[in-house]
Amino acid sequence: MAKLSLKSFAKVNVGLQILNKRTDGLHNINTLFQEIDLYDNIIMRKKKSGCHFITNVKWLKNDKSNLCIQAWEKMQDYFEIDGISINLDKKIPPGSGLGGGSSNAATVLKGLRRLYNLDVKDGQLEKLAVEIGADVPFFVKGGLQVGGGIGDQLKQLCGSIKGMFLLVIPNLHIDTFWAYKNYNKKILDDAKERVNFPSLLGKQPVPYELFENDFETIVVPAYPEIGKIKEVFRAHRARLTSLSGSGSTVYGIFDNEADLRSAESHFSPTYKTLIANPRSDRI
Repeated sequence: MAKLSLKSFAKVNVGLQILNKRTDGLHNINTLFQEIDLYDNIIMRKKKSGCHFITNVKWLKNDKSNLCIQAWEKMQDYFEIDGISINLDKKIPPGSGLGGGSSNAATVLKGLRRLYNLDVKDGQLEKLAVEIGADVPFFVKGGLQVGGGIGDQLKQLCGSIKGMFLLVIPNLHIDTFWAYKNYNKKILDDAKERVNFPSLLGKQPVPYELFENDFETIVVPAYPEIGKIKEVFRAHRARLTSLSGSGSTVYGIFDNEADLRSAESHFSPTYKTLIANPRSDRI
């Protein structure tokens, strides 16, 4: 095999707790990662040496800050593979909390495994992936997973979150470092009970009011526009409306397509909107 074409899927966080700050400066979290069918396209071709990277966007640098290039370097260091050409067609908005860069890195790891026919288990890829970024290990398997630790302690769940997702992407960039730095220190210092998100999914009806995103306590006051978007979602009968990660994407989950379309028409054309469905399989 000399060429491979892959889809690099996005994710949303359905509930996100920031549990505590670690001695290494990172934070332990508790979240549900849900893969969705919004994706970038990646075409990979073998080459004799080096990593040649091209993309359809100008903001993505062709250097070692690029997570796709980092992924190839990790695989080359560990498995002494030859070179690769990566053509990335970006559709997932950057800085949106949808995990686009992390997904791209994981897709390159998986693609290199296939192209070079490497006997590497998913668990081994996940260990390499966390060296690139905290969200990267999730995308090795995708689907629906509980995320603990910094997001790298994962447990696969059957099925997916039920419903249709409407994503609203305001013209805001919310820096993750800023979000963690400004998260209420008193809350971090207090003991916090870990929410059992999988157990809540088993209830009928699902108590989505318990699926809170802790980042909203600082993001909504700093960016009131986020709170207004959430109010519109509630008015249009979304079962759950939340930030994904630290934002800036706000999503609503709907049972009824008519309600989703009504909300979409309210947001458009003021905001970029995307409709997505949850993924539970691995393709």
